[in-house]
Amino acid sequence: MLFALLAALAAAEPSPALPAPAPPRVEGPLVFDGVPTVPDAIAERARPYNNLRSASFGGWAPDGDGLLVDTRFGETSQTHFVAGPGAARRQLTFFTEPVRGASFDPAGDGRSLVLAKDVGGAENWQLYRTDLATGRTTLLSDGASRNETGPWATAGGRFAFSSTRRNREDFDLYVMDPADPASARLVLQVEGQWNATDWSPDDTRLLVHHSVSVTASSLHVLDLATGALRELNPTATPVAYGADATFTEDGRGVLYISDQDSEYHRLVRQDLATGEKTVLTPDLPWDVEALALSRDGARLAFSVNEGGRSALYLAPLANPTRRVRVALPPGVVSGFAFDPAGERVAVTLSTANSPADVYVVDVRRAPRPDGAVRWTESEVGGLDPTTFVTPDLVEVTSFDGLKIPAFVYRPRTAGPVPVVISIHGGPEGQTRDSFNATAQYFVNELGLAVVAPNVRGSTGYGKTYVALDNGMKREDSVQDIGAVLDWIATQPGLDASRVAVMGGSYGGYMVLASLIAHGDRLRCGVDSVGISNFVTFLEHTEAYRRDLRRVEYGDERDPEMRAFLQSISPTTNAARIRDPLFVVQGRNDPRVPVAEAEQIVATVRAQGGLAWYLLANDEGHGFRRKSNRDALNNAITLFFQTYLVP
Repeated sequence: MLFALLAALAAAEPSPALPAPAPPRVEGPLVFDGVPTVPDAIAERARPYNNLRSASFGGWAPDGDGLLVDTRFGETSQTHFVAGPGAARRQLTFFTEPVRGASFDPAGDGRSLVLAKDVGGAENWQLYRTDLATGRTTLLSDGASRNETGPWATAGGRFAFSSTRRNREDFDLYVMDPADPASARLVLQVEGQWNATDWSPDDTRLLVHHSVSVTASSLHVLDLATGALRELNPTATPVAYGADATFTEDGRGVLYISDQDSEYHRLVRQDLATGEKTVLTPDLPWDVEALALSRDGARLAFSVNEGGRSALYLAPLANPTRRVRVALPPGVVSGFAFDPAGERVAVTLSTANSPADVYVVDVRRAPRPDGAVRWTESEVGGLDPTTFVTPDLVEVTSFDGLKIPAFVYRPRTAGPVPVVISIHGGPEGQTRDSFNATAQYFVNELGLAVVAPNVRGSTGYGKTYVALDNGMKREDSVQDIGAVLDWIATQPGLDASRVAVMGGSYGGYMVLASLIAHGDRLRCGVDSVGISNFVTFLEHTEAYRRDLRRVEYGDERDPEMRAFLQSISPTTNAARIRDPLFVVQGRNDPRVPVAEAEQIVATVRAQGGLAWYLLANDEGHGFRRKSNRDALNNAITLFFQTYLVP
């Protein structure tokens, strides 16, 4: 194992002299332990970046006359209404907690919303109905379980949702009329993670997605009258299906995204009576990510992930080979849907030089430059957007010859400059060519370069690539970071003697693992909500996600796997973390419990290492409140100015 091979050398190295940590202090919900007070000059310099804003598409109004957007004008993201291009954003929700998944009843009058929100980042999403005329909000769920909103019935008046209310572990399916919370009816009792994706045109059936892992899932049709559940495509070989799946307009077929018999996810149409499948995108050598179908079933929209950048296509369902590529600025698209008339598609677009905003595509003009109209233009904190840096896409050759894609942000200042290696979470995530406020701040204000690799295990590069770090192969991804460090040493504009590593969630684990394996080539690291011990993580992450994580990391109940996971865990190897460490955690995190942060901080300090620790008592898996994020960003700046830049 990589860590074991480095043990003797690391143990022989003397610990550097580190300054004494700052005493703990409490500022509102934030606890700063060992973190010095941030100078006002840092906060002032970061203020424009901390005030960047974005907007994402939430859904069309029932009559198509306007749409919902999610954006932030205070502490948290709330739902707003926009009537047309450049129109004022009219705020509809005013909660202290962020709003998630707000939608109109598509057959309603637009006077109420159904939405989800939690408390303190705990992710126990509760469902609510908000009356927009009175401002009165009614709780629809039980107030304790985790609930996830699903699709509205074709005729309106009801929606499907999944909930753990039965045992706090499994996601059963329910149907409810939001005007009557007591109408909630259990329609499918299951084990594991299940979600409804669509209603049949006559509202007698639900299309249901069952997720086992990123590489294994299944699709089913549920008969609401009989409760009969039929798997669409039973197979002995694991198949991954996208979360988007829909009935055709006549109810005789379904459209879905699948990697069956393919390295990549493809768009498929399947006949429900015969089971016959037709691949609609056989020539695209990338993952199809998402799809949408117009209400009349005539038009299809789908997006493709082309190496971290998006392409959006429109096509007539009767002849999908006649697809056209929508003329959009290069970036990443998400959350798109047709308007009720099927003549326009609203989409969220984020580019390297612009935060996410909502665009509306006229399907008749889609290939033309004027085919997409920008409906929102989010503020950039008074900054000049022409100063934002577009990253380069490079490939790094790892220890076994594998090519690792990486986005590289370079400052315009003369080098060599310090470098931050930024590692995404997941681990089945992917760094995309979307707007990255942190990278822009580091590059433009601190003069740092940012290298964001998609190490093995990342999605977007085929199902073989995503499985290369599973189970006993976990440390191979850590060696990929070693290859990135080798690549940095070959770049004249980058200073290989001043490199830091930062990441969140699984990326936080990678920070800790990199400090252990490559500490002699790193200056410091920032671990946000990261795993510090795989065994304790798997034993204490919320029950509803435990089996999903075991598929990726290994089952800690198996003695051999447990021993392996313990051997590679950062807490086991913390004595070799000799570089300054900054640990960030939300107390209410249901994914990576707060104990993961506390035990790595305590272990590193017990071994004589230096660890800053920032705990947010009102956050979960990441910081969602603006004031908390501002404080975190400013503290990270101070950390890098102290341990990386000099």
